[in-house]
Amino acid sequence: MQGTPDPLIDRDLLFGNPERTQGRLSPDGRSISYIAPLDGVLNVWVAPAGDIAAARAITRDTGRGIRNHFWAADGAHVLYLQDTGGDEDFLLHAINLETGEVRNLTPMENTTAQVIAISRDHPDTLLVGLNNRDPRFHDVHRLTLSSGELELIETNEGFLGYLADRNLDLRLALAPLPGGGMEVLRPAESGWESFLTVGQEDDMTTSPIAIAPDGEAVYMIDSRERDTAALVRVDLASGEREILGEDARADVSDVFVDAVSREVAAFATNYLKPEWTVLDQAFAADFARLDASLEGEWQVVSQSHDGQRWLLWSGQATRPGAYHLYDRQADTLRDVFVTQPALSDQPLTGMHPEVIRARDGLSLVSYLSLPRWMDPDGDGRPSAPVPMVLLVHGGPWARDTYGFDAQHQWLTNRGYAVLSVNFRGSTGFGKGFINAADGEWAGRMHDDLLDAVDWAVAEGITTSEQVAIMGGSYGGYATLVGLTFTPETFACGVDIVGPSNLETLLDSIPPYWAAFFENLATRVGDPRTEEGLALLRERSPLHRADQIRRPLLIAQGANDPRVKQAESDQIVAAMQANEQPVTYVLYPDEGHGFARPQNRLAFYAITEAFLAECLDGQAQAIGDALAGSSTQVPVGADFVTGLEAALSGFEATITR
Repeated sequence: MQGTPDPLIDRDLLFGNPERTQGRLSPDGRSISYIAPLDGVLNVWVAPAGDIAAARAITRDTGRGIRNHFWAADGAHVLYLQDTGGDEDFLLHAINLETGEVRNLTPMENTTAQVIAISRDHPDTLLVGLNNRDPRFHDVHRLTLSSGELELIETNEGFLGYLADRNLDLRLALAPLPGGGMEVLRPAESGWESFLTVGQEDDMTTSPIAIAPDGEAVYMIDSRERDTAALVRVDLASGEREILGEDARADVSDVFVDAVSREVAAFATNYLKPEWTVLDQAFAADFARLDASLEGEWQVVSQSHDGQRWLLWSGQATRPGAYHLYDRQADTLRDVFVTQPALSDQPLTGMHPEVIRARDGLSLVSYLSLPRWMDPDGDGRPSAPVPMVLLVHGGPWARDTYGFDAQHQWLTNRGYAVLSVNFRGSTGFGKGFINAADGEWAGRMHDDLLDAVDWAVAEGITTSEQVAIMGGSYGGYATLVGLTFTPETFACGVDIVGPSNLETLLDSIPPYWAAFFENLATRVGDPRTEEGLALLRERSPLHRADQIRRPLLIAQGANDPRVKQAESDQIVAAMQANEQPVTYVLYPDEGHGFARPQNRLAFYAITEAFLAECLDGQAQAIGDALAGSSTQVPVGADFVTGLEAALSGFEATITR
């Protein structure tokens, strides 16, 4: 029996700034840093570990906000990376906790900084990669925190990256191979020599992750001579491998490293949900204690250098993330903060793991959420079919996971079922699952999504007339594929920073992706060959734009370095030439996704109104949701109810 719809959850609670997030423990275990709003903009704060209410802001950003921070090994500095307007030219900054001084440690133009290594054995030094010499490759520099001095120690002539040991010496380098795959090299008298080779079939599921503390071995995630990636220890002299952890269903997805010994002490895999396995029995009681005390999934996000204090994150589908402080010696576990406490009294719905069988037999791990009032038994099957949004993840070399998902909560609260599918090419399920997607953009990857829709219809979750498709990046591409290759399948689509033309996508990748190009050419299509170029053109939605029959909303960041604005511009222009209706929303101060909360709230308000017209769900009015955003609607404002009125008298606020 159908129940009464839940009250609407305000979009601001789901997509506005969190109250606090990204907790990190100081090296001495006495302080906790985190990111939280200051005058509405995300900044870095620090508090005593035992008194979060005594926190103080240590940055004063007034633009896009800070989204990625961490402690230096000296415990005297907090570091963060920040770009401008979403251009992904991230520069490294340091905050001196004693003086409050904030320094840009990499003050260069058109440069993306990468942190390569931090070691507590050298607390005033770290290794950073900078592509200021050649935008394609990151040269390795030794950075002295106290002075800001940068010393070039390795000129990168084509490597994907490097791995350093605890002494900050480079021990391994990764080089791409023609046709895909990579070579792992070690230092030699005359430069670098081959250590091991990873074939193309393994290069998405095999990589070194850390040099062992004794310097004699490397820890790797390794799928060579197997399907799922195992945790292995490889001797750097002999190449002999020892398997430490494995799961026949899923790749090793995470490791726990003991802060004292610096050896791997536990590992996690994630098939339907994360599962931890302890390797060092000295930690068995700790993991058992945390399993029993914390609801849902959890992980250790940072440790004090003496290993006695751990900062933990936990989460579950019906609760946003929370942070906890565990003191091993005192055997105490204390709550620190919840990321979005305002959601605690809201009507949040659960998430149901499902394994859907593709037409060729592949198992597609998927996650289904339903409106609470339509799932009274909580069994993942509604009392009657409801409209559904197929939410497609980006990457495509990424995956959907179980847990709290703001988009799932938002859409189910508006009356829609939401289905997220790990289609072939998604990571975490072995190399065979990833490699099954080679050359299958808009091919079998799309078939998987269609098979998932058919499953949902057969299970009585929705009807074939009531399914929308939505996603960002690759998910945006999948949306365009859905509306062009199978124009009668979906009732409408929402494309967020999705490429429309694979040929121009590969022709305009960021320069620092040059070493990754061989992988893209192998897995998507090689524009250097006649056959590859034909495949790219065949699988590009732009060339089928005249097939679009259903409403389409496109959103784009003007500064996106990965999927450039031209990808959206050209399909919008094609639709206009064909006199097809399309709504195009552009954010001039965003990149590959929408970082500013004002822009996120504006986008979701427009999307909500769009979906309500398409699927007849509940909707919170657009109202003043555009306020403070940089929203521009070059085309099609009249196709979304309330959008023209919201834009009337509206003046965009652009923040860099």
